[in-house]
Amino acid sequence: MADGPRTDVRPHTRSRWLAVGQSRDPNARVAGRAAVDAALTGEDARLLIVFASGAYDLEALLAGIDERSGGVPLIGCSTAGQIATSGPGDAGVVVTALGGPGFAAATAVATGASGRLRESGAQVAGALRDLDGHPHHAMMLLTDGLAGDQQEIVRGAYSVVGASVPLVGGCAGDDLKMQATYQLHGTDVLSDAVVGAAIASDGPIGIGVRHGWRRVGEPIIVTRSRGNRVRLLDHQPALDVYLEQLSAPPAAREDPAAFTRFALTHPLGLARRSGEDQVRFVREADFEERSLGCVAEVPQGGLAWFMEGDAASVLAATDRACEDALAPLNGTPPLGLIAFDCIARRGVLGEDGIEREVERVAARAGGAPVAGFYTYGEIARTHGVNGFHNQTLVVLALS
Repeated sequence: MADGPRTDVRPHTRSRWLAVGQSRDPNARVAGRAAVDAALTGEDARLLIVFASGAYDLEALLAGIDERSGGVPLIGCSTAGQIATSGPGDAGVVVTALGGPGFAAATAVATGASGRLRESGAQVAGALRDLDGHPHHAMMLLTDGLAGDQQEIVRGAYSVVGASVPLVGGCAGDDLKMQATYQLHGTDVLSDAVVGAAIASDGPIGIGVRHGWRRVGEPIIVTRSRGNRVRLLDHQPALDVYLEQLSAPPAAREDPAAFTRFALTHPLGLARRSGEDQVRFVREADFEERSLGCVAEVPQGGLAWFMEGDAASVLAATDRACEDALAPLNGTPPLGLIAFDCIARRGVLGEDGIEREVERVAARAGGAPVAGFYTYGEIARTHGVNGFHNQTLVVLALS
């Protein structure tokens, strides 16, 4: 990512525009001003979406943005790295602006999410009721991935928007510290929260979701679990089965941080009726009770696999996710692509690989700007009630 402010923008339609600004200035207020100045390329801005390093003073960052935007509705979150057209980065801010009468947006926030996950999803999704008059809709959710079972948030949102409105988004990050993530709403910096924006457009909206992982070894039965805590696999302590079957290194067997790094590239795959595995990020282990903690629910009695991937399989999934997102546009050039990319995929690709991945997304965008962030989980519901993913790439295409 470039050090100075940068603007990425496709020529505006008659009624809609999208532009992306970025900055890596170490001063939070200056970075906020520079990034939003670069993003506000058109009149009548309707929504700002902010992805920022948690190393910033986020209150000062939002103050700088607000000074320049004049109070344009804003949602955002802290990240495990940012994505822009010029490439990935770790110490900056990326601001996406949507504007023009062909777009409409309404934002909402729910706090104390860990104690009311489903209710929080429903509360934020209620923003959709404030929009009408446009044929295409999507609900973007940015959540605290450390708050509990994220699928409950998706279920709550689905209960409000129904099957006709897709859900898209991701879980905020904190550079793999796994301590606290932050959600941004207006000028407020929150934690343990869900923020969202209902987006309506005169142009088609597309969503693609792919992961690129493959099964390893024989299937296992989840013989005891509750919510996102897995206690027994094949009637044995879950952590022991996980470590032994994957031949985990010694450090991962006793050090929580080393375990998390190892687990980034060794998710669980859950069998689904559609035939495509649903991936679950194993984010931590309880070394005393020998259990595994995942970011979302792992149903008891279900069939599961350990999974692995490599750079080739992950990059192939990148191409397919972009293709799937662009297909509903029916040949209309996108105004921009927004990527929600799991930090685990970054672990597989390495630093050179994530450069190649962003280049592929930018190539698929055909000159339109790209924005996004590295997540602790991804949201993409286009059919059915399930919509929370792990270790996956989700791409939102706006036209």
